[in-house]
Amino acid sequence: MATVPTLMTAEIAEYAETLFTSETQELQQLLLQAKEKGIPDISIGGVQGAFLQTMVRAIHAKVIVEIGSLAGYSAITMALAMNDGGVVHCFERDSEYCTFIAEQAFAFGMNENIIIHEGNALDTLQQTELTTIDMIFIDADKPSYTKYMEILIPRLRSGGIIIGDNALAWGHIAEEYPIFEPENVRGIQEFNQSMRVHKELHPPCIIPLGDGMCMSVKK
Repeated sequence: MATVPTLMTAEIAEYAETLFTSETQELQQLLLQAKEKGIPDISIGGVQGAFLQTMVRAIHAKVIVEIGSLAGYSAITMALAMNDGGVVHCFERDSEYCTFIAEQAFAFGMNENIIIHEGNALDTLQQTELTTIDMIFIDADKPSYTKYMEILIPRLRSGGIIIGDNALAWGHIAEEYPIFEPENVRGIQEFNQSMRVHKELHPPCIIPLGDGMCMSVKK
């Protein structure tokens, strides 16, 4: 018999954010400062952060690539879970966001752990030598998700993890003809399908946290 999934109510979400969160006072302060700078309030939540940190620790990630770093919240969250010497490569196209990330990396004492690549990631990825990546987190422009995946999977080590955020497309993922942000929804649909059939990846899973994360492990 199939198990009916438990719906994430406001009460359950509050319970999870209370007991199973990666958010600290310092990370909360980062979000407040980002809001004051006019950076969109669309970072991952603390429960998603706890999941990412668990994955970082589980595979002992030393090199992480993040596509779409915004205010640096998720990058710093992951870096906090890494062993000494670990590096998160942040690919972010907005110069003001890059400046903010650099300021936050300094504030957290992570100047050597956060490397910022400013510009269009499809271009900067081609110019960056990264041959052994442990973990990939994609949270950028949705139509390009599959392109990022194809560039990065050859550089991901065997046993490494790739995760795409917004895998449930704001609740519209199952719609054949989406009306809400159709280009973005179709981009996520294409990515999820590409993850499912990619020959170099094990069958993926959907993590129903936040707006969902599609995750797979490289063979």
